Amino acid sequence: MIQPLDIFIYYVSWDNTGKRRPVLAYLINIDKIVVFPITTQYENKSETIRAKYFKVKDLAQSGLDRQSYIDTGTKYILPSSVVDKKNPIGKLSEDDAKRFKEFISQPPA
Repeated sequence: MIQPLDIFIYYVSWDNTGKRRPVLAYLINIDKIVVFPITTQYENKSETIRAKYFKVKDLAQSGLDRQSYIDTGTKYILPSSVVDKKNPIGKLSEDDAKRFKEFISQPPA
């Protein structure tokens, strides 16, 4: 079962397309879960977008194999019933979790 700060794979769609990608479980309650998408795309993004990207340092524990960033500027609300069928691929390390909580609590620049 997915817990807060677990990372799992989910099909994320936008417009008329989408793809399977890792997401971070952030808030979980009985009927819904808030997730942030995770991306490897960083270099070609604007400064405004990059300011909302959290860099994951401990890739091995998180289950990610390339440098990845949590996109805190985009969130999805998913039904818990769908997520209950998922297994995590990893979890933020203690250090990453601490840094993420600090990052997410900062007011936007």
